Amino acid sequence: MEARVRAIGDVSVVDLRGTVTIGEGDVVLKERVDELLEQDQPYILLNLAQVPYMDSCGLGALVSCYLRACENGATIKLLSPSAKVYELLELTKLDDVFETFHDEEEALVSFSSGQRDVCYVRSQPGAHEVVDNRGSRG
Repeated sequence: MEARVRAIGDVSVVDLRGTVTIGEGDVVLKERVDELLEQDQPYILLNLAQVPYMDSCGLGALVSCYLRACENGATIKLLSPSAKVYELLELTKLDDVFETFHDEEEALVSFSSGQRDVCYVRSQPGAHEVVDNRGSRG
């Protein structure tokens, strides 16, 4: 999998290409987002237009990135997930956690309010619950 970063204003757009699966894509995704967070990038847009498939490890990588962003006061949003990827987000209720867009310009404008998402993680033995600033649970 490839993950190229381009900057548009204050937003780092990560163009992903390929499958996000165990042992390859999940690692690349987490590494790229970690690099951006280490550079104090506050707004990250993951462009999934060229990601035809994501397995459970890929979803885990998305959640991991979301949690790391929250810990660092950053915001992650999704752009153009394929029908299969969006179906997985719906099945796992992650569509309530991730703000998702199908138009890049609209996604970029959504960051312009300057308001960062506030999220909380509730942990119980063997389970984690992600709660975003809208009160949605994943």
